[in-house]
Amino acid sequence: MSSSVTQKIKKLNQIISVSTHVVFLGGAGVSTESGIPDFRGRHGLYRRHGHKGRKPEYYLSHQCLKKEPEKFFNYYRKHLDVRSASPNTAHKKLAELEFYGKLDGIITQNIDGLHQKAGSTHVQEIHGTIYQNHCTSCGQAYDADYIFENKMCIPRCTTCGKVVRPDVVLYGEYLPETAFQNALDMIHAADCLIIGGTSLAVKTAAQLAHLYHGKYLVIINQTKTKMEGMADLVFHEAIGEILKQIVIS
Repeated sequence: MSSSVTQKIKKLNQIISVSTHVVFLGGAGVSTESGIPDFRGRHGLYRRHGHKGRKPEYYLSHQCLKKEPEKFFNYYRKHLDVRSASPNTAHKKLAELEFYGKLDGIITQNIDGLHQKAGSTHVQEIHGTIYQNHCTSCGQAYDADYIFENKMCIPRCTTCGKVVRPDVVLYGEYLPETAFQNALDMIHAADCLIIGGTSLAVKTAAQLAHLYHGKYLVIINQTKTKMEGMADLVFHEAIGEILKQIVIS
């Protein structure tokens, strides 16, 4: 690790030590070290898995779910089944920071549930989660196994027979109101915001970041983001390598 990065890590530890409300805003880059591909990166899902002229975004859209549910569930099961993934260094460090009272909570764009697997409890999943699913008619809840292990092409409710869908925000849908409001509250209360593993290309994540007006802003992302000119610290290293250097005192 270079001397310049070492100095920045020292400053990061100083910032966290004097901050009282630290919040983490993260994206797909947090989970790539767990073997889950991101969406828009060089080797991301949206660059590799189109089909017959259709963009991958279509297969994860509200339109596809409604008009071509067989194609939606085929794509969803093939590419978004991350049940076997395990938390990495970044997830574990964030959980540790929360446990010791140094992190108020996490706002994540990820749907993989890895923050909770690592032990974090204050997690706002603004794009939903694969682990919660519901009947589109009666609202009965189902777990992830019911979707991914179901032998039917289109999973259906055992009570009313209607389609069971994941509680994941699809293209063309609104964000979950409660999670987004909780995220806003966390952003407004924060005096230190750490943005990690996201290029802020998604509008909602960028909106949350721009609504932050606290004292310290830290960005950890291997590629550049548009907010770097506003940040107190910027790291272009792997997020796990940086977070594991945080000393809890």
